[in-house]
Amino acid sequence: MNLDNLPILIIIVLSVIGNNQTVSVAAMLLLLIKLLGFDAWFPFIESHGINIGIIILTMAVLAPIAGGRIDMDGIVSTFKSSPGLIAVVVGIFVAWVAGRGVPFMKDTPEAVTALVVGTIVGVCFFRGLAVGPLIAGGLVSIIVSGLELFKK
Repeated sequence: MNLDNLPILIIIVLSVIGNNQTVSVAAMLLLLIKLLGFDAWFPFIESHGINIGIIILTMAVLAPIAGGRIDMDGIVSTFKSSPGLIAVVVGIFVAWVAGRGVPFMKDTPEAVTALVVGTIVGVCFFRGLAVGPLIAGGLVSIIVSGLELFKK
């Protein structure tokens, strides 16, 4: 019996149980790609998927500005309120952390599986979003770097 599809099937089941459509759709599309014999697409998805996803996420974030719902006055007013300033600082921090996650995940493939499992659990059962691996990778990178300071 071939169990090659078991991990993705488990992810589909968990995402359905966790009522997370994002993971369900992503996992089902990947399974469909595999079942249709388009396995050659996986290296492209793996190497470019994060960048494509980030582009799409960034477009969604910038759409209100491009569409005129947020104008220059709205942007300037952001810097005049405590929540706005906190959001700017947190946005900078999270972007920096996620930026550390990409190279960490490339340089530490053994951590990727654990990050993926943690992200799936977070997305399926804690209403998280699948951007978690980048941020988690960055946080792991920071923690590992910090722990290495104590070893010296």
